[in-house]
Amino acid sequence: MTAPATIQHEEEALGKAFDARLARRLMAYVRPYGWLVVGALTLLLIEGVLQLVPPMMTRRVIDVAIPAADGGMIRESVLLLIGALVTQVACSYGETWLTGVLGQRVMHDLRRELFAKLQRLSIPFFDRNPVGRLVTRVTSDIESLNELFASGVVAGLGDLFTLLAITVLMVLVDWRMAIAAYLVVPGILWVSRVFRVRVRDAYREIRTRLARINAFLAERISGMRIVQLFGRERDESARFAALDKAHLDAHLRSITIYALYFPAIEILTTVALASLIVAAAPRVEGGALTVGTVAAFLQLARRFYQPLQDLSDKYNTLQQAMASSERVFRLLDTPEAEGVERAALHAPPVRALTGAERATAVAERRRAAARGVTVEFENVWFAYETEQWVLRGIDFKVRPGETLALVGHTGAGKTTVISLLLRFYEPQRGRILLDGVDIRSLPVEEVRRMVGYVQQDIFLFAGDVATNIRLATPLSDAEVEAAAASVGADRVIARLPGGYAHRLGERGSSVSVGERQLLSFARAIASDPALLLLDEATSAVDSEIEAEIQRGLATLMRGRTTIAVAHRLSTITAATEILVMHHGEIRERGTHRALLAIGGLYARLYRLQAGEWEQTAQVQA
Repeated sequence: MTAPATIQHEEEALGKAFDARLARRLMAYVRPYGWLVVGALTLLLIEGVLQLVPPMMTRRVIDVAIPAADGGMIRESVLLLIGALVTQVACSYGETWLTGVLGQRVMHDLRRELFAKLQRLSIPFFDRNPVGRLVTRVTSDIESLNELFASGVVAGLGDLFTLLAITVLMVLVDWRMAIAAYLVVPGILWVSRVFRVRVRDAYREIRTRLARINAFLAERISGMRIVQLFGRERDESARFAALDKAHLDAHLRSITIYALYFPAIEILTTVALASLIVAAAPRVEGGALTVGTVAAFLQLARRFYQPLQDLSDKYNTLQQAMASSERVFRLLDTPEAEGVERAALHAPPVRALTGAERATAVAERRRAAARGVTVEFENVWFAYETEQWVLRGIDFKVRPGETLALVGHTGAGKTTVISLLLRFYEPQRGRILLDGVDIRSLPVEEVRRMVGYVQQDIFLFAGDVATNIRLATPLSDAEVEAAAASVGADRVIARLPGGYAHRLGERGSSVSVGERQLLSFARAIASDPALLLLDEATSAVDSEIEAEIQRGLATLMRGRTTIAVAHRLSTITAATEILVMHHGEIRERGTHRALLAIGGLYARLYRLQAGEWEQTAQVQA
């Protein structure tokens, strides 16, 4: 039916590590949980200060307590050290818990908003974007933001404070040794820079491979029946193995980078510490420097290099999060009618209704449920994106109580008419009117609320039968049962183990196609719609059930407006008007008898289905 634009599976390149605009938007989600941030930062500051206690206690014991043989001072220093370590552990636990809660709550809010946004986007958007990629947005990209808050930005601020505190103390302890300790910093920064660049590229490749796997899995799992029917298991397994191997290789490359980075930093740190010992030895021998000071300084230097190493890793986390947030916010900023407005650029402008006119129009649409609605297409032209015209100058009018049937070969444009009426797409030319009002001037939800739609591709949600019939309509149990009984679905439901409480499988897979179609009929009429749209509504049911549905529909269609797309011409012989479509145009129109009398396209279709064409050919032979 549709011909969407080229689907994209690739991930966009990573941007800069920090984007103030994106950061401000992210902070809007953090603001409601400011107390978590304050609490985590407070604990990190305390933890940073406490990291200075062990070096100072070491210096005190070696330089003062041991030479003076002061056991009390040693015990006091040990107790202070143990207290500092215990407090540091408690602060680390509290900070980890607070940032973890912060990340989860922000992730929870973003996921809910993102899913709500996805439900409001237009159908053309989903035509162009694969399911796997959208799933990656809601899962992996949001998870990257969780990493930012749980172990990134807040912990990074703590590392900066720790660096500052240790730097000040190192200078105060011995500025000469402090300068010697800083000499290795350029090497650490250079290695970290190379690491960031390599990890960034590896990360993007991982994301690209993951998006491909998600898209592949979503398509193959949903089409598993076709895979098995045509014996594609071996081929699809080979294709998945190739995708999975590429994903594995990308991960292994990132692991290799990490495996090289940390030992390189460790080597530089060890060289720096050894250099400090060598430089300090002559001064210790000369009495210019104490052993306790050297021991304390070595501990300080070790603590100084650790945050530098952590900050490089957090820089990468920040960059990943910025890239993920850009993708998430781009999706959140997608116009909810993207593709709809673009498709309707050449359509005639619609006068904006005033508040009073809009309220009146909406109220009128709702009252129409009791009497049907007049539907009119005025010279409607439509094409999917930039392709050839699918509909060409479609004109028709159907009034309350009338039934309009659309017939024709596959690809004639019948289902597209239904899609335009439901405002899944907008026409490039012409107008669609409901009781004389252009549907573009009405809220989309109001247009769809008045429609009962039975589609060709039946979709039922995993859940109980009653919920699938109710869907968006708050009906009582009795009303649900009445809706099911009106189309004969009650007999099917009675055979299910739990009746109306029976839980259906994904897409209703636990019941047959014909039974799903009956349930979709019950769902369509449960809301007592003003307009019934039937797209191949009885294509999957047997003749007995079809006859029962037709009897139910005869009652339901009385006073209502019905538009039916049909391949089984026997189901629309009583239609008020039949439109025969061919290559997007209406070639014939009239009643069943009138079209048979013409002897055109409709007559040929009818004879083919009735078997008369084959019998005639046999006689002629």
